[in-house]
Amino acid sequence: MATATGIEEDGRAGDGVETWRELNRANWDERVAVHLASDFYRVEQFVAGEDPLHGFEDGELGPLAGTAAIHLQCHLGLDTLALGRRGAEVTGLDFSRPALEAARRLADRTGVAARFVEADVYDAPAALGRRYDLVYTGKGALNWLPDMRRWAEVVASLLCPGGRLYLVEFHPFVSVFGDESLSLEYPYFDEGPVHLDDPGDYADPDARLSATRTVQFAHPLGEIVTALVEAGLVLEFLHELTECSFRRFPFLVESQPGLYAMPPGMVRLPMMFSLRARRPA
Repeated sequence: MATATGIEEDGRAGDGVETWRELNRANWDERVAVHLASDFYRVEQFVAGEDPLHGFEDGELGPLAGTAAIHLQCHLGLDTLALGRRGAEVTGLDFSRPALEAARRLADRTGVAARFVEADVYDAPAALGRRYDLVYTGKGALNWLPDMRRWAEVVASLLCPGGRLYLVEFHPFVSVFGDESLSLEYPYFDEGPVHLDDPGDYADPDARLSATRTVQFAHPLGEIVTALVEAGLVLEFLHELTECSFRRFPFLVESQPGLYAMPPGMVRLPMMFSLRARRPA
């Protein structure tokens, strides 16, 4: 069970030594082996041809053949390679070296051509050295970043004129609740970094991590959208979704393969959102 404590305003842990980035990287490095073996990520099924993207993503992304795409915070690269299977020229970026090593092995096993680059998101423009037709990101990515304005500027700088950002993310509203019930436990608005200490892993309830400390950040929906607009992008749509790509609460029911919703009789909540924004030509 996660416990939350405050940390210093600059994102450092209470001991003043380890930064938010170092804590989070150690945690995500250790998660890689757990995730590769988990039923949650279904790696072997992916190699055999299973698709991790949802139907609504295909409709909102549109045709990808010949598109140069960058997937920020790509982790194991499953979504990156799924874009590649659709004909995109794909690059994945992540700060975890073990995750990228696993992603490269998966690219070899699936025969999908992909480039994987080790870098922090905020260093992406310098690390990648080029622009793209599509920036793809989300599904548990933004809560690990402290500064949405800087993130949006990175996204804008990575896009070619006329290029698009496609973001699918867990709705910040539902993030205020605890893992087991609809009890209010976390802030909706940005009240500074939140330090969590949790030995568990969402992909495997039996796993126990040694790098237990992480630092996360709350970003309300208005902050995310405003940051993109201020970075010069034009919002094409914002869709709030009543389904989640994992069983966020134990009482959710599978509404369609890989998506979960509130059971009949309970009020629907916004579980995820998707948006597309364009850099003007």
